[in-house]
Amino acid sequence: MRRTLYIVRHAKAEDRAIFQQDHDRDLVPEGIMAAARMGAHLKRNGVAPDVIISSTANRARDTAKVIAEQLGYETDRIVYNERLFDGGPRAYLAEVNEQPETCSSVMIVGHNPDVSYFSEFLTHQDVGSMSKGSVAAITFDDLNWAEVSGRTGHLSYYIAPKQLPQ
Repeated sequence: MRRTLYIVRHAKAEDRAIFQQDHDRDLVPEGIMAAARMGAHLKRNGVAPDVIISSTANRARDTAKVIAEQLGYETDRIVYNERLFDGGPRAYLAEVNEQPETCSSVMIVGHNPDVSYFSEFLTHQDVGSMSKGSVAAITFDDLNWAEVSGRTGHLSYYIAPKQLPQ
C-alpha cells in the first residue's frame, strides 16, 4: 500500500513581542490567507488526510485548523502533540511511526528547522528551508508507518504559498 505524508510548515506568524512566549505567537492575516489558499489548493488536488497532527503552538494550531477547514476535515479531530514544538525531527518520526496501519495519509503541521530536516531525512533529497505555509508531500511504497525511517520516502512535490495564485 502506498502511504503519503504531508509535512506542513506553519504559516506566517507575528514577531515575538517582549514577554511573549514563542509558543503563543499567532498567525498574522497574511498567514491565515496563505494557509487558506494552500488548503484550497490541496483540496482541488484530492488531498484528504486520514489524520491531521499539529504542534500545540498557536501558529501551528491555527495553520492546521485553516487547512483542515478548506479540506473539509473536522477541526475537532485534529490531534495536538506538544512533542512537535521543539522536539526535533525525532519527535516527528515518532509521531509518524505511531500511526495506525489503517491510515493511508497523514498530515503533520510543525516548525522549522525541524520540518525541513525531517523532509530531507525521509527522502534524502534537498528540500532546503521550507518556507512558511509550505507543504512537502512524501510517499512511501509498501511500508507500514512503523517502518518509515531515513531514506525510505520519495518527495512527490513541494509547494509554497507564493507559487499559488492569489
